[in-house]
Amino acid sequence: MKTIDRIPTSKIQRATKLIQTGAKVGVNYVKYYGEKLISTEEKAKENLNESNAEDIYNGLKTMKGSALKVAQMLSMEKSILPRAYVEKFSLAQFSVPPLSPPLVVKSFKNYFGKHPSEIFDSFNLTSINAASIGQVHQAEKNGQKLAVKIQYPGIAESISSDLALVKPIAMKMFNIKGANSERYFKEVEDKLTEETNYILEFDQSIEIASACEQIPNLKFPNYYKEFSSERILTMSWMDGIHLSEFTSKPLNQEISNKLGQALWDFYMFQIHHLKKVHADPHPGNFLVNNKGELIVIDFGCMKSIPDEFYIPYFELAKKENINNPTYFEEKLYELEILREDDSEGEIVFFKKLFHEMLSLFTQPFHQDEFDFSDPEFFEKIAELGSKYAKSSELKEMNGNRGSKHFIYINRTFFGLYNLMFDLKATNVKINRYSPKL
Repeated sequence: MKTIDRIPTSKIQRATKLIQTGAKVGVNYVKYYGEKLISTEEKAKENLNESNAEDIYNGLKTMKGSALKVAQMLSMEKSILPRAYVEKFSLAQFSVPPLSPPLVVKSFKNYFGKHPSEIFDSFNLTSINAASIGQVHQAEKNGQKLAVKIQYPGIAESISSDLALVKPIAMKMFNIKGANSERYFKEVEDKLTEETNYILEFDQSIEIASACEQIPNLKFPNYYKEFSSERILTMSWMDGIHLSEFTSKPLNQEISNKLGQALWDFYMFQIHHLKKVHADPHPGNFLVNNKGELIVIDFGCMKSIPDEFYIPYFELAKKENINNPTYFEEKLYELEILREDDSEGEIVFFKKLFHEMLSLFTQPFHQDEFDFSDPEFFEKIAELGSKYAKSSELKEMNGNRGSKHFIYINRTFFGLYNLMFDLKATNVKINRYSPKL
């Protein structure tokens, strides 16, 4: 794969790159309108989506950082984005053009004052995996194989300017209005900033791995402080294949069930016992070893869950509360889904929307065991997402609603459900590490 010798880091450079990408998308729309005249609407739209997905991804992958991270997050929205975008943006999880060897050496000299060959017994200057914020290299020290994650230069400093560039697009896309909208962007900015702090990730990795080590069929790397810094993180090399590669092959049901149970238990233990959670559940953050065990390899994105959100959120996972109109409305206000300045029409609309969503989405919690291979369950989720994505009524209403904590908690559950479905895990015990809801 072609390497990158330079990443645009200034606000002007990155804005220029986005403008160039936008121009290509504009040309694609001109082609689309022409193609509609000589082809079918469906075929023309499919070609438009493929062209736009290709051009947008190609623009973002040279920028890396938060811009590419947003694409990675969007790739998990399988029920919302067109297939072409999901397929292309999912490459941001672990397959983007890596830094060239000279830039890798420069990073080591910046943070350790040494060439990597002076620190390790051996160091492969060609990366093994490259993602949105950093890339991984294989090294060896005292007979121990290591994975060394190096952050791309300038990424941490460009987060605020990147988000400022995409903010107007996001506000229009999600119909966000009003003075309080800034809290959502601040939540995303804070989390992305945390992801660039590898000292914080080191501490989080040690904490969560230690707390979750008793969960069956779950493994974690060891971490090495002496070979880590604010922008470089070193851990033991874990042999295995990415979860997406595992699920792309014919599945062994017994192994799938074992992995699915480990994944579910990992998330429920964190949420209910630690009140914090690994909020980046995409396949690039998990490996499967030859023993059929699940390996967690990235703790950059951790979300703490305050009681004022945790309590009403999981109260609404209880079937009897969803079906109690007075109690249900009370909790919607607590979670800021309903607002004091809502019109009667908005109250009726959002009560109905969230009753539909929660009645469906919380079904696994109402059973002792759940079959995550059930296509009907996931088809209903996709249909519901599609229904409201096309809702003209929703587009006219203020999308500025809901606690800021929804952004990463909902992302966690959507990502977790998608991974469980990809594994086709059946007979998953729901309440081993969570209170029965």
